[in-house]
Amino acid sequence: MRFRPLRRPRPLSWVVAALVAVAAMFAATLDARPGAAADRIGTVAQAAPQVEDDGADCPVPSPPTASNTLLPDPFTKLDGTRVTTKSDWRCRRAEIRELAERTVYGQKPAKPASVTGSVSQSQITVNVSDQGRSASFSARVELPGGTGPFPAVVVYGGFGADTAAIKAAGAAVVNFDPYAVGREGTPRNNKQGAFYSVYGSSSSTGLLMAWAWGVSRIIDVIEQSDGSVLRADATGVTGCSRFGKGAFVAGAFDQRIALTMPIESGTAGAPALRSVARESGAQPLSSGYSEQPWLGDAFGSYTGNPAQLPVDTHEMVGMIAPRGLFLMENPHVDWLGARSGAVAALGGAEVYKALGAGRNISYWSDVQDGTHCAARSEWRAPLQQSIAAFLHGTGSAPGAFRISPRKPAELAEWRTWQTPVLTGGG
Repeated sequence: MRFRPLRRPRPLSWVVAALVAVAAMFAATLDARPGAAADRIGTVAQAAPQVEDDGADCPVPSPPTASNTLLPDPFTKLDGTRVTTKSDWRCRRAEIRELAERTVYGQKPAKPASVTGSVSQSQITVNVSDQGRSASFSARVELPGGTGPFPAVVVYGGFGADTAAIKAAGAAVVNFDPYAVGREGTPRNNKQGAFYSVYGSSSSTGLLMAWAWGVSRIIDVIEQSDGSVLRADATGVTGCSRFGKGAFVAGAFDQRIALTMPIESGTAGAPALRSVARESGAQPLSSGYSEQPWLGDAFGSYTGNPAQLPVDTHEMVGMIAPRGLFLMENPHVDWLGARSGAVAALGGAEVYKALGAGRNISYWSDVQDGTHCAARSEWRAPLQQSIAAFLHGTGSAPGAFRISPRKPAELAEWRTWQTPVLTGGG
């Protein structure tokens, strides 16, 4: 038995265009010691593919039934063979994507039949029609000084990376209200918001994926605009806390997003699910599932036994590779699971290294201020460096790993697999 495709296949020409983005470069070695920076050997920033999902044509077989208390091997395909070339990663990523949809987040539908809207200097409007249903929402735009068109960073709920720092780096801020697309405070069998107006209030898709769908539709509208205000080829996303969870999922599931910057995302965000279950003081999986319908309905079967999950979040980190990723965490609040966040970052960084893009991922939890979602001075320089590298195409990526000694992590404790040396280009 095989999984039925969750997404509509796209023409092969889209795939070929997208694959150009993954260049064959030297791998970077990250130093994961607490407080240490990444090795500076590695690649410069690479352009994001201009397609939402470049693996939509890949067949995905049924996964074997297995229990694994450690992180699954991101390089072993569902047929049991290992990824050996960089070009192999495209369809391996498609496997991870579909498993994540089926077990963790719920399905992200393909681009709707109709997406229209407008982009002005102050607002983006989005109108969606699909399967005989329609919905609309909007997002507020704040432009930096200077002359456009500008790259844009979608900020969930106006609550993510320091917006002043974003604009100072020459990027526009798109204030996205995720609750317009998927509301909190609703039961799982009666979800509300633009996504559920189109796909049904009883959809098994959780809020995080619904929000990610909303970000993708904003990008659709930017792509259709005349390009005088915002650049369609330079989009970032950020959010903190529950909105950090949303930003992480958006970046993983839309390859047009060049830079993903989740902050203090906690359980249901970047932290490894298997590790969260064992991290003292971290929000339990059952709590992350029940607090709000963030995760897909299917995840309820795994809250007590994450070892049965066929994926984990280090592989969602790998889904973002080789695009820009800057993970920011707070080690002072146990509930946020920063140790598990470091586990996921270290595991996902192995995918970056295998693709020759080791500098394109940064992780920073070594901060002094323990206030939840504070605008921290330690993050400002790598944040602006990331915007320059991934959205402006200038300079090089930070490639920094600063793991707090308060919440250290060792990847060796979580894997038996080794990172392959991938050959060829992407």
